[in-house]
Amino acid sequence: MTTPPPTIAAIVPCYNEETAIGQVIADLRAAVPEMTIFVYDNNSTDETARIAAGAGAVVRSETTKGKGNVVRRAFADVDADVYVLIDGDDTYAAADLPDMIAALRSGPYDHVLGVRRQTTESAYRPGHELGNRGFNWFVSSVFKSPVNDMLSGYRVFSRRFVKSFPALAREFEIETELTVHAMSLRVPQIEVPVGFKDRPAGSESKLRTYHDGFRILSLIVGLIRHERPMLFYGLVGVLLAIIGVVIGLPVVVEFFETGLVPRLPTAVLALGITILAFLSWMIGLILDGVLKARRELSRLNYLTYAAPPM
Repeated sequence: MTTPPPTIAAIVPCYNEETAIGQVIADLRAAVPEMTIFVYDNNSTDETARIAAGAGAVVRSETTKGKGNVVRRAFADVDADVYVLIDGDDTYAAADLPDMIAALRSGPYDHVLGVRRQTTESAYRPGHELGNRGFNWFVSSVFKSPVNDMLSGYRVFSRRFVKSFPALAREFEIETELTVHAMSLRVPQIEVPVGFKDRPAGSESKLRTYHDGFRILSLIVGLIRHERPMLFYGLVGVLLAIIGVVIGLPVVVEFFETGLVPRLPTAVLALGITILAFLSWMIGLILDGVLKARRELSRLNYLTYAAPPM
């Protein structure tokens, strides 16, 4: 009995990409002719949707602003064996897609990360490459899993990854959430180098360097709190304990020297801070148990779907 070929779907989030979207669709179709291309228009005010439809893509709309909201909607709506996520700005090399899909199926893997390699000198905006490296190092250190381009918008997923991904992020921090989900669930994954170039002339980036950078950092801290509660609350407890000792030690020394506690408010404050430190450690222990149960449930949900077709 012949095994049918896997169904492949490309998800292309777009906001005002009329300059680039036609070329993106053409390149994707040339790279993987059998792939269905879904362009999700996110409240564009230009001709993005019309051009995408004219190029033969399936055009859908997500009215809630933000790339994370688009990915959340697309992952829920689209049904396929293999999913491709790529930006609609024509900066990623669609020609590398067959290698990414082959890598996913060869493992089989659940997540293939396209690690960007500049093909033009100015592909990265000033400060973006340095910021990306900093985030890579931070997340790799915290979650004990190496990643070389956690902010890449070019990825390939299995069905079981997509259908077990909660997709809580709203905007450009979706890439961070995808990366941490793969790390916390410990799915089989691999990285593949991909070409990365400048946007076409007349196309403007939607990224806001500092605003989006702070959003990503905030999401990372939140994910550490949820995915590494012992680390997060343990560090908070240590910090509180140090403050309590610094404030309370002179009071203790004075008590042993004189037998008196003349600075009672200071003693009460130090005691209160120390109690908070112990409470923080207890919260970490409790949430660590909750995390284990949640991960077991996520793992069981992940295993309800078949592995990527070989």
